[in-house]
Amino acid sequence: MVTMADLFEEHRLGLHPVVDQRRDDLIRWVATSELPDPSPFLEGGEVLLTTGLETRSWRRQWDPYVRRLADAGVVAIGFAVGMTHDTTPDGLTRACRKHRVDLFEVPRATAFVAISRLLADVLQREQESAERTALETQRALVQATLREEDTAALLAETARIGGMAAVVGSDGALVAGPVGPAIAYFDADAVATAVARMRPQGMRAATALTAPDAVLLVHPLGVRGRPGRYLVTGYAGRPTQMQRSTVTTAVALMSLIEVRHLSRRDADRRLRGRAVELLLSGDLRTATVLLGAGSGVRPKLPRTGAVLRCRGTRGRLDDGLELAESAAALAGLVKRGETRELVVVGGAVQARQLAGRLGEVGLRVGVGQTARVDDLSASDETAGHALEQTTPAAPVASWEERVHRGVLSLVDDDRAAAFAATYLAPLEQADDAALTETLAAYLRHHGSLLQAAEDLGVHRNTVRNRLDRIEALLDRSLADPQVRVDAWVALQARRRWPRKA
Repeated sequence: MVTMADLFEEHRLGLHPVVDQRRDDLIRWVATSELPDPSPFLEGGEVLLTTGLETRSWRRQWDPYVRRLADAGVVAIGFAVGMTHDTTPDGLTRACRKHRVDLFEVPRATAFVAISRLLADVLQREQESAERTALETQRALVQATLREEDTAALLAETARIGGMAAVVGSDGALVAGPVGPAIAYFDADAVATAVARMRPQGMRAATALTAPDAVLLVHPLGVRGRPGRYLVTGYAGRPTQMQRSTVTTAVALMSLIEVRHLSRRDADRRLRGRAVELLLSGDLRTATVLLGAGSGVRPKLPRTGAVLRCRGTRGRLDDGLELAESAAALAGLVKRGETRELVVVGGAVQARQLAGRLGEVGLRVGVGQTARVDDLSASDETAGHALEQTTPAAPVASWEERVHRGVLSLVDDDRAAAFAATYLAPLEQADDAALTETLAAYLRHHGSLLQAAEDLGVHRNTVRNRLDRIEALLDRSLADPQVRVDAWVALQARRRWPRKA
């Protein structure tokens, strides 16, 4: 990289700074032009050399001239003295200061081509140096890949490309790193947000982030499916083409490691899925043997626990599986007829906590009753019943909480209201509100005529007469426990869902 300072330090050129505000700015090329407006032919980052051949009579024209060059991205103007102009025009100097374009005098003895040649030589040397560095870095990356199967050595070599490298998971959390001399480049929040945005796009997504002091490149790792990890590299400024090419090599090599990692992970998942099926069938011994055969972290089985059964799209099931694995819970994808469910086995407290988090990733979750780990069939069955009670507004349902809240919590609202309306219709059609009140008091006091009469403020014979009429209208005997249960459920449903006018 060549800066204005590099040009000024080349004493053979004899350049004299007049406006020196951008000494550290990079120069891409040197252009020569005598046009009144050369800006359409410039790309930005140039030093413009001119003799001022067409500017002998200029006064007010200098300001718009320099403004157009500044808008085109010109870094500096090199003005030849001793030809058209003996000295640098004051109007040019004022305009350069105003628009922050550096200005220097080129003496009569210095040919413009000498400045161009110097810059070209320096750029060529830098290009050759960058190519050598890139080749050495790529060679080191390959050697690191062959030397180790994890990403540690490879990540350290990758950090040399720009100054920082890290690997994050699908949730944006750090898996490895950051490493390198400029770890401050890493912006955790920005990376997590970028990964969340990129993940639905799979392997095709890659992005550049502009952090406060750096540029971050984020690349997915792998060759197919949904990425599980991402490589993040950091650079002091915009990465060069050579740096981008080298980091592409690092991504390819890390992806090979990721493929091996995913292959082992998938094998472990198949083992854990089979272990879950064995646990649900009551075969704790074989399930334990299978879990011990895996290469990953072995989930710890609780003595007592609960089963979670989860449904959703394949992508959300995968997200839920990763979430359960990160919590060190035993989880697997289990086929249930034509559908596939995520089944998780965990301690009672862990299961409740995981259920809420699984609901947050878009899954429907049923929490089964607590049971011994060697007898989970009832927990599995009740988790299925709870799963059927979930809705988009309430994606998590617990069987034990539903039982605690009573049988009505297990009945669909519309069905419960319809049952109450049909069951109590004969009493309501009799147009005597006292009948429904008497039935409720009688059931509330467990069949005691005296307590029901005191509750209603009437004689117990009145209660008896009303009950005789209720039995006649319902065509059922209140001595039957099932009739009393049905009547109580109907009354509670009517109280919860009143009849519409």
